Amino acid sequence: MKKISKLAGLAIAGVLLTQVLTGCYHKTDSPRGSWARGCDLSWLSEMEHDGVKFYKGGLMNSDAPETLNDEDCIALLREQGMNAVRLRVWVNHQTGWSNKADMLYLAKRAAEQGQRIMIDIHYSDFFADPNHQTIPDAWQQYEYEQLLECVREHTLEVLYALKEEGIKPEWVQIGNETPNGMLWPVGLLTARGEGQTAKGTDDEWDRYAGFTAMGYKAAKEAFPDITVIVHVDNAYEQRDWFWESMKAHGGQWDMIGLSHYPMMSAWNGGKSWQEMNELAEANIRRLISQWHCPVMIAEVGMFANNPESELVMDDFIQRITAIDSCAGIFYWEPEVYGGWRPAEYIPLGWGSYDMGAFTPEGQPSKVMQILLSSAPKVQ
Repeated sequence: MKKISKLAGLAIAGVLLTQVLTGCYHKTDSPRGSWARGCDLSWLSEMEHDGVKFYKGGLMNSDAPETLNDEDCIALLREQGMNAVRLRVWVNHQTGWSNKADMLYLAKRAAEQGQRIMIDIHYSDFFADPNHQTIPDAWQQYEYEQLLECVREHTLEVLYALKEEGIKPEWVQIGNETPNGMLWPVGLLTARGEGQTAKGTDDEWDRYAGFTAMGYKAAKEAFPDITVIVHVDNAYEQRDWFWESMKAHGGQWDMIGLSHYPMMSAWNGGKSWQEMNELAEANIRRLISQWHCPVMIAEVGMFANNPESELVMDDFIQRITAIDSCAGIFYWEPEVYGGWRPAEYIPLGWGSYDMGAFTPEGQPSKVMQILLSSAPKVQ
């Protein structure tokens, strides 16, 4: 492993030089802490590499794409109202996409267009989620204490890379959808027993919360005022045991991040989208009240070009904009359309992502308009 003191020293020197030359960080269209109307655009550079085009049209007029000039996707969504971009970063994915360099390329483009930035650190070489939290290949042989140092190093390396470019991210996720822990099997939370929803022994929680606390500390070292997010899936699901255990074992966070996919009834026990939205609203209110911190909808998705999606999104937006201390909402990969698949899906035999928010003609959909025109009803 690298010596972090050397890494940090070099990064700080680079930051100082950047600040001497530029005088400040990139300016943002909307102030820190204001309502976030965001999009996760982590696939954008790969889509552009594959020749995918984006068009204004759609909500603005009825012109067909072939009669329009294609647009920069970030500029197009900014014009629609987007004020924040979320970007994931993997340690070393074999395709090269969503690694640090790719994330930095997109972050610079977004920052130059006035976007606030959320960085989603997966601490994996591939998607981390409730079913996958795989230790990166380069870290596979490490024990717990060494993995703690890896979390610290990687967090600092990612954030200082942004700092050297004059980019000040507003938020950083320490892990992605981690209700079952992270960096498995070392940081895995196992089920306590059949029929019990709470997970994790004290030793397991010590390790997982330790990873989270280390990521929190490193993030604050790079940017003392950055908002650190712990992110779980299933916005509708009460998980008091999770937050109570995290706190009891020394885990730290400034904001709770939730994912919400209300139309995925197969994932949600057959619940209707109406029930999903109602449950999510109640859970967000409870979390804010119990933990005295804001909640961000870090991911949301609706079925592409399903007319009912507009109703689902409008209902959800109406609910969350009425909640004091709900910080905003990010659509997960809205730019996907036309059956496009990322390189990592092909060898796995996965189909294309079907919850984008662009039309088949490559224009922002009504769902996108609803999200990107949202504003809080409470101040």
